[in-house]
Amino acid sequence: MVNSHSQAASHFSLNKLDWNRLVAFLVWVLLLVGAATAVSAQSADDKVTVVDGTYEGTAFGVGNSLRITGTVKKGAMSLGGDVIVEGTVEGDVATIGGSVIQKPGSRILGDVIVVGGTYSAGDTAAQRRPKAMTFMYAGYQEELRGMMRNPTGLFSPSWTPTYFGTRLLVVLFWFLVSLGFTVAMPGTISRGVARLQLTSLRVAAIGLIAVLVLFGLVPLCLWILPEPLAVVVGLLALLLLVVAGLFGRVVLYAATGRWIQRKYAVIGKNSEAVALLLGTSFWVLLTSLPYVWPFMATFILIISFGLALTARYRAGWSS
Repeated sequence: MVNSHSQAASHFSLNKLDWNRLVAFLVWVLLLVGAATAVSAQSADDKVTVVDGTYEGTAFGVGNSLRITGTVKKGAMSLGGDVIVEGTVEGDVATIGGSVIQKPGSRILGDVIVVGGTYSAGDTAAQRRPKAMTFMYAGYQEELRGMMRNPTGLFSPSWTPTYFGTRLLVVLFWFLVSLGFTVAMPGTISRGVARLQLTSLRVAAIGLIAVLVLFGLVPLCLWILPEPLAVVVGLLALLLLVVAGLFGRVVLYAATGRWIQRKYAVIGKNSEAVALLLGTSFWVLLTSLPYVWPFMATFILIISFGLALTARYRAGWSS
């Protein structure tokens, strides 16, 4: 009898080890396929609108880049493209989803505002007004560029190799984040999963109130409060958004993966790694569906805030 129990335990450990190795292999496949498809896609050439001579108004480019070789009196702005300054812009220069490139000998007398790109001046920094300011957020350039050029694509993504590769990399990223949280805080994640299973309506209600407060009252506070207090409120709100987003997603992915294991999975039922991979893949798939993903993303945000704000509530893991 003792031998049979020891053999069963050894068989269970072996199966669990085999599943962990299988999950690790799948992760490597996701990484390789995602990276290969993302890198292999090539972007189309940008359309460029050239502004020469003297232009009295503000030069705009929607879905294309601007090349200014003459003089623009008021300013220049591009949505979804670059602004290349080879002449003179007497006002501000701004772009969303592109970069501002200032060539040697050119002049920008106003401010430079870049969202989703970079500002490149090289040795032309002296060709700016001394009190001019530069605002730059470098990130999500391709996403912002595509959104500015095709706003409907925000709800109906294009099924390209780059899109599929990006989705695979997203699955890999959130799986690794979830696995790290589960290893670092197994008890906290378990209590969060149990709380979501037992009191899901309460969690959703608290999360909805928190989202309304964060995106409704916080901007109002930033507008009416003195600058030092506004900075503190903004940083605290950003910290809450990051912490709730990470913790809530991990709990939601773990709970979903456990539910799929209980209801449908016939293999890997004792592997937490398989559960995390199933849950992550399920929610990444939902947030990739055309026209559906904004509602799914909103739902994830609400549940994440609810889980983060009810973290002190204790309940056991519900199997």
